[in-house]
Formats: sequence, C-alpha cells, structure tokens
Amino acid sequence: PWQKEEDSIAYERVNRYRFPILEKAFHRSSHRNTEEFQEFCQSNAYWLEDYGLYMAVKSHFYNRHWQQWDEDIRLRRKEAIDTYTARLAEEIELWKFIQYKFFEQWNKLKAYVNGKGIRIIGDIPLYVAGDSSDVWVHSELFELDERKNPTHVAGVPPDLFSKKGQRWGNPLYRWDVMEQSDYAWWRERMKASAKLYDVIRIDHFIGIVNYYSIPADSITANVGRWKKGPGKKLTDAIAQSIGDAKIIAEDLGTVSPKVRKLMEQMGFPGMKVLEFGMEGPEDNEYLPHNFKDTNVVAYTGTHDNETLVGFLRSKLEKNLEFAYRYFQVKSREELPYAIIRALYASIADVVIIPMQDLLELDNRARMNYPSTIGGNWKWRMKKNQYAELNFDRLREFAFLYARAPK
Repeated sequence: PWQKEEDSIAYERVNRYRFPILEKAFHRSSHRNTEEFQEFCQSNAYWLEDYGLYMAVKSHFYNRHWQQWDEDIRLRRKEAIDTYTARLAEEIELWKFIQYKFFEQWNKLKAYVNGKGIRIIGDIPLYVAGDSSDVWVHSELFELDERKNPTHVAGVPPDLFSKKGQRWGNPLYRWDVMEQSDYAWWRERMKASAKLYDVIRIDHFIGIVNYYSIPADSITANVGRWKKGPGKKLTDAIAQSIGDAKIIAEDLGTVSPKVRKLMEQMGFPGMKVLEFGMEGPEDNEYLPHNFKDTNVVAYTGTHDNETLVGFLRSKLEKNLEFAYRYFQVKSREELPYAIIRALYASIADVVIIPMQDLLELDNRARMNYPSTIGGNWKWRMKKNQYAELNFDRLREFAFLYARAPK
C-alpha cells in the first residue's frame, strides 16, 4: 500500500511505488504515435528538451546534484550534451512522457474546478532551486563562478517569520544579464505559470525591489546585505506575459515604501495575516480595521504560520487579553470562528482561510516550518473530513458579508 496514514503524505513511500508504475505505463503506452503527445513536445520544446536531459542525466548519476556530475556534462560541453542525449534517449523520452501525463491530468482538473466557479492560486517562489534544470541550463543568468558554484545565495534577515533570519541557499539572479534579454526567462516562466493557474502569488515579492544577498560560504543569514532589484522593469515584463491571470504579491516581512509604491503602480494586491496582529496594539496593520483599501488578500495564517488553534494554544492567557476585547469573546475556544468572522467582515477583496483553521486543528496539522528540512507539506485532509466543517456558520458569514458566489 502506498498510503497507510490518513492525515499525512508519506512522500518517500509514494515515490518508491510511483516511479516503477510510471515506467511500466510509459513502456505500455502508445503515446509516441499520438498527435497530442507530439504537439505537447513541440509546444513545450523550449524547456522540455533540456528538462528531459537534465532528469535523465541526474538519474544516471544516482540523483546527485548536477554540480557533482562529471565535469564535461556539468559544464554542458557540446560533445557531452550530444553523447548523453544519444545514450539516454529512452530515459529522456520517459521524463517527457511523465510531464505529458501530468499536464494532461492537471488540465482536466483545472477545467473541472473552473467549471464549478473555483479559481486556482499557484504559489511561485521568487527564486529557483540550485539543483534544477533552470540553473544547469541557464547558468549565465545566476550568480555562479566559473566552476558553476554559487557565489551568493538568497535569504532574509530576521523578520516576523524567523528571529535569526533565513538562509535559503538559492542562487541569486544576475539581474543585469536578464535585463539584456528583456527578462525573456522570466517572461517564459510567468507565461507558463499563467497556463497552470488563474491567480499567481509571487512569493517574496519584496525581493524584486530589494533582495538580500548572502555570501555562499556563510552558514547564517546574519552577514548578508541588501541590493537593488529590477523593480518595475521586471513587473512590467511579468504583466505583459500572463494574459488574463492575476497576481498576488506576497509582501510579508520588511516592506519598504518603494515596495508599496511598486505594488500600487502595478495594482497588485498585498497580504494581511491576522495572526501577526493578535496581540495588538490597536494600530497594528494586520488588524482588519486598519486595512487601508480593498485591494488586499487577508488570511488567518499562511502555510508558514502555526494553525490558528495551534497559535492560540501556544499563548498565555495574558497574551490573549487584547484578542478577547478585539473579537468580543471570553474564551480562547470562541476565538477561531470570531477571527474568521472578522476577516469575512473586513474590506479585503479576498479572504483565505486554510482548511486546518476551518476544521480548528492544532499544530499537528501545520503545513510548513520555515528554514527547516523534512516533515513539511505532509498534512492532508482525511477522506470524510468535510463533514466536520460548520457549513451553516460559514454559509451565514458568506451571505451576511457579501462573499457568497453570485
């Protein structure tokens, strides 16, 4: 059995079973003879060929980071590219097939939910992983030395999410080089994202204006420094590439006036996380009465936060006194839905309540712990857990505060 746990995903076990089955499906499939597969390969050739080769070579080297491959293919010398492309032709075709099946299934799912009036929000990180086809293929666009090792990496100084700051380790972009092509790589990235999602949330949006640069040989985020990003040049390129898709700017953390100005110029909504305002004071920007305009997306908490119940349970009674007064309740058990109601009643155009908060689950259902590896993104709903939702109360909130579908 792939999954024994009801409320979490066993990624290692799933992957162990999944790939042999995908390989079997590949060898039994007649996809090579279909127009749909040929069209998929042709229309996605600008990334699919490189990705297929990258994944095949990575498998050949026992899934090691591409910087640990043999030098000739690591540095993408033409003779090595030709040799591995011929030698691993069948494996390359397998990875193309896997992508084809993913997009086939995703497009069916998206069409189904769109038909139900549901829009999908996709989370796009500002940076990409160092161990990726993007960096291997387009190394000139990243801050790498002549041996293709990062010289500086991404992160943030101490903020609301982490008192010690965060060293993410992603290679930084060479924005000056990207500008020479009018941000062609970013245009393609966002164009592809707009096909997958109806709304695109750009993670760490503030890094477009000013980004934090940490020397690659530093193990902490304390020695980094801020540098100027591409700003409106990049956001203009993004806006021109996404068609009818919408943007949400993840503007949490240290937000400068320049970031605010850029968001206003582009009309991108920012985010408000109510957990950040729970202890006041009265002028805290994350409290609903302080939202300055409607162009905002309000959350109880994001995937990087504690669940609402977990957050409340972690607080001493004296730290909840402000929340009791603000939300007009007398106990912490009453707080979760009082908080949800306050967000529904706010002027925010969009309100997002994580399923864990609607179900009033504790931190065992938390999605992600920033700056940690392992154990994240594992929570999932149980098969019949929808029945535990308080539909009557949610329906009342939706109609009372004009958030019901029209």
